Amino acid sequence: MLDFPLYYQLTRLYNDYAAALDAEEWEKWPDFFMEDCVYKVLPRENHERGYPLATMAFESRGMLKDRIYGATDTIFHDPYYQRHVVGAPRVLSVQGDRIESEANYAVFRTKPSQLTTVFNVGRYLDVVRRGPDGLKFESRLCIFDSELVPNSLIYPI
Repeated sequence: MLDFPLYYQLTRLYNDYAAALDAEEWEKWPDFFMEDCVYKVLPRENHERGYPLATMAFESRGMLKDRIYGATDTIFHDPYYQRHVVGAPRVLSVQGDRIESEANYAVFRTKPSQLTTVFNVGRYLDVVRRGPDGLKFESRLCIFDSELVPNSLIYPI
């Protein structure tokens, strides 16, 4: 069981994460994670079958920083905006400073002079740790429902 102040902190982590990405504050993204962390974007089918193949897979905060550098300084792509809609986190288990939680998400994408489209929909499956700097993701799996992804998955989900 999670007490209300800790649940509020967990909800705040989810909301602040989405707000930073929506505001294109890319440099903040790695700070939501512990130094040793896992971040993966993978199709639901692979996750449910236990297949390791992921569309994106990073295993440290340093790798997250490299991705942001690549996405903002080296990859050429049409500009677009993201907007995250994230459901309230559902706590699956609490063991000491470790929280397992999940939340549904939908990410919409808007390109200049175009209609907004649904970009990616699924659920976050997370392991969150409580530390001296507050709550941080130890592991975040972005499990998307569709078997197809747009030809460019550039920014974090």
